[in-house]
Amino acid sequence: MGLELKGVSKLVGQEVHLRDISLRLEPGQRYVVLGRTLAGKTSLLRIMAGLDRPTKGTVLAGGKDVTGVSVRERDIGMVYQQFINYPSLTIYDNIASPLKIHGVARAEVEKRVQEVAAMLHIEHLLGRLPAELSGGQQQRTAIARALVKNVDLLLLDEPLVNLDYKLREELREELQKIFGQRESVVVYTTTEPTEALMLGGNVIVMHEGRVLQVGPTAQVYQNPVSMKVAEVFSDPPINFIPVSVDAQCARFGDELCFPLTEDMAGLGSGEYVFGIRSNKFTLKRPEKDFLTMTGKVGLAEINGSETFIHFRHGGKTFVVQDEGVHMHEVGRHVDVYAHPGDFYVFSTAGELLVAPKHDR
Repeated sequence: MGLELKGVSKLVGQEVHLRDISLRLEPGQRYVVLGRTLAGKTSLLRIMAGLDRPTKGTVLAGGKDVTGVSVRERDIGMVYQQFINYPSLTIYDNIASPLKIHGVARAEVEKRVQEVAAMLHIEHLLGRLPAELSGGQQQRTAIARALVKNVDLLLLDEPLVNLDYKLREELREELQKIFGQRESVVVYTTTEPTEALMLGGNVIVMHEGRVLQVGPTAQVYQNPVSMKVAEVFSDPPINFIPVSVDAQCARFGDELCFPLTEDMAGLGSGEYVFGIRSNKFTLKRPEKDFLTMTGKVGLAEINGSETFIHFRHGGKTFVVQDEGVHMHEVGRHVDVYAHPGDFYVFSTAGELLVAPKHDR
């Protein structure tokens, strides 16, 4: 059963939480809602679930208007950031609780609890109480309780955010397999672009209560319709460079000239913004056809198996994502290289004009 939102807005007092959102979500599909804190992700899920009613607009489930229908009367499972379990019930009874409320036969309850527990690798914990479990095991229990109902709509509001890195990686991989086996509409919110890419499916990019772009995740990542989408869908941040284009090249300051690629040849003379993702910069001297930007290191952050180098050039700060762990002394000069074909071109109003060829 699909879900559709038509012109949905949500106001709380004078604050706009959601503004004129229209979406059509298909069964058996995964949708990752990507946005920063206060983008409206949780507000959107609460409207979808029936926990809140929109100030304006309509919510349809399977073509039926469910705008004012309570969550208790809807076929929905929801998982929150904070794992919520009944502390006095065993893990078995926590998972079984929605089935018992709906009067499902005991044999069917047993079958479904055992199946979903095995799926999430907690079958050996069914006799324990939540307080006896780790945080990751408690979140698996909360997810199992949402899955056991075989709902039409499964909503997950940043369910892994409070887990450590290793647990997030494990659960993320397992959830991808579980989602692929379901005919439900699955909606999963995150602030992390990397997590959106890992989960795949479709992405809904949000900012300040608006939906900016919807589409297959890889396609949206590679072809953001605006600077704001590129900014939200980049971690570390995408680098933006104001340039002036003439018949020969695009110029940044007095030192740097970008030769125009074939795709940029149609740009008229004037002002533009070029964008390049941090992982497209390199510190390794290339053979040819690369630009050179020389700057001073302002900060070097080691993040796992990568190093993020912040450097100043032409009065602006840029970020390079360099593979491996490297020490870079603050204040030293560094040469950074980029291929002209790796730049996005945006209008000064922020609209995408040229996207890189990703098979380069």
